[in-house]
Amino acid sequence: MRGRGSGIASAVALAAAAGALAPASATAAPACSAPASAPPKQVAHLPDWVESIAVDRRGRMFATAYFTGRVYRVDAPGGTPVPLTGNVGANGGIVVRPDGRLLVGTGNDLAHSLTGDALPVSKLLLVDPESGEVTPYASGLGGIDGVALAPDGTVYTTTLGGRNIGRVTPDGQVDPAWARVGQPNGVAVSPDGAYVYVIQTTVAPGLYRIPADDPAHPVRWVSTALADALALPDGITLDGRGRPLIATHAAGQIWRVEEGRLCAVASGLHLSTQVAYGRGAQGFSAGRLYRAGVDGRIYEVPAGAERGAGTSPG
Repeated sequence: MRGRGSGIASAVALAAAAGALAPASATAAPACSAPASAPPKQVAHLPDWVESIAVDRRGRMFATAYFTGRVYRVDAPGGTPVPLTGNVGANGGIVVRPDGRLLVGTGNDLAHSLTGDALPVSKLLLVDPESGEVTPYASGLGGIDGVALAPDGTVYTTTLGGRNIGRVTPDGQVDPAWARVGQPNGVAVSPDGAYVYVIQTTVAPGLYRIPADDPAHPVRWVSTALADALALPDGITLDGRGRPLIATHAAGQIWRVEEGRLCAVASGLHLSTQVAYGRGAQGFSAGRLYRAGVDGRIYEVPAGAERGAGTSPG
């Protein structure tokens, strides 16, 4: 979701820690049962920490850059990343709306993450994918790490340093504390809009499922094993069957939820921030899984390919 999907926002320090911890936790989750596939292949490289990625119906990838606050566009695998904006503070999640415009989060830094629950002042920006024109979309949210878009146009946001899950309705009503989950990070919405999935990154890593019509009762849907306590799960997307896939920092794995348990689709991709499926028939095309990370590198992950993923309209 995609939907995220999104990253260890306030965590330059956490990223360094993750790198140090990676070898110890790299094989924590068991491998998913799947046919042999090619290893991950680099398809793009941005000159920054890539916080989040999303693909439009034309198969173009868009990425937010953590340090420079820019939005980049990459037209196809192997293409040169082009800055679509200047520093507009776009260091959080990114999603593509049905009209093709981008929604990006701001305030994904240490100060806004730690104060976001009490002082929700961060914004969602609307970005034109052709001209790079930026206009405000919503304000009054906690420091925005993850961003997810529901089928009806509702937007959900997370703030890693706090507990609040934000919500913006299609008519512009902002609720910065729609639901609560400790240390919320990646976020995605089920295809029918009935559930909001939220990653808890630290303390007790796991995946929550929040009923969209009952946000006061989040359900801890999947818990990590003890060996994954320092894995630092980050961004999330859903495959063509609605199964969550999760990027991890320290574990270096991409997890998939199968029958309520976590298994590893791929390993050796340390400091990953987000995973997203391609869309359309060309470029970063539908059914192909892509990974972004702190290293600025975008990889295609053949083991995560899923027929039907990225084929929905919009």
